[in-house]
Amino acid sequence: MSTGFAFWDYVVFALYAVVIVSVGLWVSRDKKGHEKNAEDYFLAGKTLPWWAIGASLIAANISAEQFIGMSGSGFAMGLAIASYEWMAALTLIIVGKYFLPIFIEKGLYTIPEFIEKRYSITLKSILAVFWVALFVFVNLTSVLFLGGKALDTILGNGDGSILIHSIIGLALFAAAYSLWGGLSAVAWTDVIQVILLVIGGLITTVIALNHVTPDGGIVNGFSHILDKAPDHFHMILDKDHPEYMNLPGIAVLVGGLWVANLYYWGFNQYIIQRTLAAKSLKESQRGIVFAAFLKLIVPLIVVIPGIIAYVMYKGEAGTAIIDGVQGAFNIGGKDNAYPWLISTFVPTGLKGLVVAALAAAIVSSLASMLNSTATIFTMDIYKQNINPKANDKSLVTVGRLSATIALVIAVVLAPFLGSIDQMFQYIQEYTGLVSPGILAVFILGLFYKKATNKGAIWGILLSAVIAFYFKIGPKGIAGEELSWLFPTLPWMHQMMLTWIISMGIIVAISLVDGKGKASDKAITISGETFKTGNIFNIASFAIIIVLVVLYAAFW
Repeated sequence: MSTGFAFWDYVVFALYAVVIVSVGLWVSRDKKGHEKNAEDYFLAGKTLPWWAIGASLIAANISAEQFIGMSGSGFAMGLAIASYEWMAALTLIIVGKYFLPIFIEKGLYTIPEFIEKRYSITLKSILAVFWVALFVFVNLTSVLFLGGKALDTILGNGDGSILIHSIIGLALFAAAYSLWGGLSAVAWTDVIQVILLVIGGLITTVIALNHVTPDGGIVNGFSHILDKAPDHFHMILDKDHPEYMNLPGIAVLVGGLWVANLYYWGFNQYIIQRTLAAKSLKESQRGIVFAAFLKLIVPLIVVIPGIIAYVMYKGEAGTAIIDGVQGAFNIGGKDNAYPWLISTFVPTGLKGLVVAALAAAIVSSLASMLNSTATIFTMDIYKQNINPKANDKSLVTVGRLSATIALVIAVVLAPFLGSIDQMFQYIQEYTGLVSPGILAVFILGLFYKKATNKGAIWGILLSAVIAFYFKIGPKGIAGEELSWLFPTLPWMHQMMLTWIISMGIIVAISLVDGKGKASDKAITISGETFKTGNIFNIASFAIIIVLVVLYAAFW
C-alpha cells in the first residue's frame, strides 16, 4: 500500500505530459505552403479515420465526472449507474445510423448550423449562446473542479491545499496544445489518451480487486464484492431502493435515460464534432460503432472501483486489509472513492501511470470542450452576427481567443462549486432541465416535415417552464397539500414527460402556423439515406447481443 507521490511517479507523469503536448503540437503544425484555415482548425481538415474518431469520442466523453463522479455513484448505488455507459452504446448505434447521414450530407461545422438550415438564424443564434454558456459554466467548470479535487486527494492530503493549483495546472495542460492546434491536436492526442485511460483504469480495478480480500486474487476479489454487496449488482432498481429517484427502475431502458443519451450523443457539439471531421460517412459510422464497443468496458474501470471502495469502507474484510494505514477509511465523501483507492493501494511508479490516465481523461475532455466552445462561438456567433466577411485567418484567431477566455472563466469559477455528494448525478439532473426541449426540436426537425420555426421556438421556451414545473415539486410551491398538482417524480420521468409535452407543443403550433403543409426547409430523406455497411451492421448486432446478456445477468 502506498500514499502520496514518489519520485518515479513524478517522472512517469511528466513523461506523459511531454508526450501529449509534443504530439498535439506536431500533428497540428502548419504544413509547408499551407496556412491553417477554419476547416483545419475546427474539423481537422476532415481527415480523421474511424479508429481516431472512435477513440476521440470516448476520450472526450470519459472525464472526471466518470472516473470520479461515476465511481462515487457506484459507491452509492452500485452497477445500476452503468446504464449510462451501456445504454450509450445502443444510443451511439442509433446516432450513427439515423443522425450522422443527415449531418454529414449537410456539411455541418456545428450542431447549431443544422438549426439554421432547418429552422432559422434566430433560433440558431439563441441556441449557440445557450451552448457556449453551458460549456463554460457547467461542463468546463465541473470537469476542472472534479479533476482538481481528485489530484488534491492523490497528490495532497485531500484538504483542498492544492485544489486551486491542480485546477490551474489542468487548465494550462489542456491549453498547451488544444488552443494552438485545434481539433487535429485534440483528436490525435485522444488516441493516446484513450489507450492510457483504459490501461490505467484497468490497473486500478485489478489492484483494488486484489486487495479487497486477505487472500488476494482478482477472481476472489470479484466474488467477494458480489457476496458482500449483492444489492450493488442490480441494473434495475426497485421502488424501495434509496437511489430510486436517481435511477427509477425500468426507465433506464424505456424512459427518460433515452432523452439524456440522445441529446448528449446526437446533438452535443463537443461529442459529435469529431464525427463531422471524418473522411467519409462510412468512416464516421465505423468510428461511432467502435466507440460503442469501448463503451461496453467503461463500467469495469469507472463503476467497479466505486463498488470495491464501498465494500472496503463498509465491510469487515476491509478493516483487516487496511490495518495499519492511518485514516485509510476516511474517504471523505462518495466522490473521493476513486482517488482514495489510487492513493491507498496503487504502488509507486504505477501510481504515476494511473494518475496520468486520470489526467488524460480530464485533459482530453477539457480540450474537446474548449475546441467546441471556440467552434460554436466563432462560426455561429462571431461569423454570423459580428463579422460575416471574416477570413480563415481571423476565424482561427477568434477561435483561439474565445477558447482562452472560456478557460479563464471556468478556472475562476471552478473552486466555488463546493462539495456535491454525487457530482455525476448532479450534472445529469440539471442538464435534464434543458435537454428535453432541445431534443424535441432536433428530432422533429430531422423527421417531421411540418415542423416550423415558430413551433420550435415556442417548444424550446415552454419546455424550460415545464421542466421547472416538474423540478420544483410540491414543497417548492405551497406544501404537500398540493402534491396532486405538483407531483414529485424521479428526474428521468420529469425529462421524459417534458420531452413528450414539448414535442406535442411543437407539432400543435407547427400545424397551425404552417397550415398543415410541409416546411420549405424540411429534410428530404430517401430510401438510401439510412443504408449502412456490413461492418457497421455486424458490429451493431454484436453490441446488442452483449447488452442483452449483461442486463439478463445483472437484472
